[in-house]
Amino acid sequence: MGVCAQHLLCRRERVSDVDHIVVGGGAAGCVVAARLVREQGARVLLLEAGSSHHHPLLDMPPGIFKMINGSKFMRYHQTEPQAHLGGRVHDIPQGHVLGGGTSVNAQVYMRGRPEDYDDWDRRLAGNAARADWSWQGVLEHFRRMEDNDRLVNEHHGRGGPLKVSDPGHVDVASRWFIQAAQAAGLPYNGDFNGERQTGVGFYQFMNRAGKRCSAAYAYVEPLREHPGLEVALDCEVQQVLVEDGRAVGVEYRDRKGKVHRVRAQGEVILAAGALVTPKLLMLSGIGPAEQLAQHGIAVKADLPGVGQNLIDHPEVPITAYARTPCGYYRQGVGWRMLANGLQFKLFGSGPVTSAGVEAGAFVNPVDPQAAPTIQAFCVPIVYLDRDTRDALKDDYGLTVTTVVVKPKARGSVLLRSADPGDMPRVSPNLLGHPDDMQAMVEGQKFFLRAFEQSPLKENLHGVALPFAGSGASDDELLEHCRRFVKTNYHPAGTAAMGADDDPMAVLDARLRVRGVRGLRVCDMSAVPDIPAGNTTAPAMMLGSRCADFIGEDAGLGQDARRDAAAPEAKATGAAMH
Repeated sequence: MGVCAQHLLCRRERVSDVDHIVVGGGAAGCVVAARLVREQGARVLLLEAGSSHHHPLLDMPPGIFKMINGSKFMRYHQTEPQAHLGGRVHDIPQGHVLGGGTSVNAQVYMRGRPEDYDDWDRRLAGNAARADWSWQGVLEHFRRMEDNDRLVNEHHGRGGPLKVSDPGHVDVASRWFIQAAQAAGLPYNGDFNGERQTGVGFYQFMNRAGKRCSAAYAYVEPLREHPGLEVALDCEVQQVLVEDGRAVGVEYRDRKGKVHRVRAQGEVILAAGALVTPKLLMLSGIGPAEQLAQHGIAVKADLPGVGQNLIDHPEVPITAYARTPCGYYRQGVGWRMLANGLQFKLFGSGPVTSAGVEAGAFVNPVDPQAAPTIQAFCVPIVYLDRDTRDALKDDYGLTVTTVVVKPKARGSVLLRSADPGDMPRVSPNLLGHPDDMQAMVEGQKFFLRAFEQSPLKENLHGVALPFAGSGASDDELLEHCRRFVKTNYHPAGTAAMGADDDPMAVLDARLRVRGVRGLRVCDMSAVPDIPAGNTTAPAMMLGSRCADFIGEDAGLGQDARRDAAAPEAKATGAAMH
């Protein structure tokens, strides 16, 4: 898989003669493409709408804070006005780069809890296309992909492509948070992916020695010279080509605006993310017949669940200013930036090795013995975005975001038009269910109490958000939540797996699109419910499972897949471009 001087940009006008086409080079797409090539000897075309992942800001853990509010490596979906939030509109960023979210996120390694996957398995019971989605059914995929720098046990693996590490640098404010949360009653937890999720502690991250380990680095880079993988960047897929009920290829537009059609001998796999995958399905005539008719799109498969069931983790901030200098205020500008860069270059240490989110917690404020309802992220800065910029000053401080981990609210993704260049209409409905709002208020109250515990109370001078601080009434907290809630960057569920008798099921239990042969979805669109935690690792697991399903459904057992992976098995190669 050769690489041209332009860093993975298209060299040829047309790609042909491939077994499988993967649409979207994010967390799931990189994994499924790499495993199909490496273990099944397949010829795979991976189409990514964004650009190369080779950039210093992307490699460094704290680079996200330089990009989150504006970057060519991000695509910004603006929501529809949210009536229950007073008409607010907010952005949902999406990675627009090889590696997708894994190239631009805060790199937190989180898998959710076993009950999440056991629930998926129960929902899919009775599905004619059986697959084991229980915790035991998915655990081996998580362990196999992992190269943990501290943990090797029944929950964690070593030697896999994905490097998982402890924080490279821990700010004193993160330690204050962990100690104060313990004083508020939370136990210390040394592994949120271990025996239990409840507690407070340090997250683990997808990086090593100060360098991000994205899905692109972990899975695609090792295949740079492999003849079976072709990666085409700046190539926006416009539709899946469906003939006689089978997906036979895709139509895409390259960076120069030229439209191409490419066919696959095997399958088309959609991995463009929970906001774009349903859009592509609908543009291809796969979705709710009534909506497709509104846009003049011929119906290939009437699937009313496409674009429905949008789930996202809502987050709301608590912010306080610090009495003394701490955290990452202005650490990326001026002389501090130079000093931190020099420390990193000379010693491989310092703030540059931190993603900025070092500590967190899981808690059920109402019933401490029950499963957590709230996840928290501690960020040692006054976090400023479009909503908080007018309410806060840029200074030393601490932000703790509270997140509802199992929201009941559901939103939607609809077509704006039949023009592939138009962004979809996204309505996430964050906190749109009263139980979600109540859980968020309880989470806010718990961590406001934690701010009153040592050592936070001695080192912070008052809470800036919510303005009434720990004395806020429930009504004031409700208003605070409505004003500041935003995405935790985890959209999911918009082309969900479901039982055979579920009219809203888009996929069967083997990730196959119902009513269309040769077409699968393997990104977070596919999940029937969202896991209780960050979604990057689950997305990579979905890509891994999809590769297995494709091999199994093609009649390749494990030994046959290993034999097929020999480089000489497919003489026709494709260059990475």
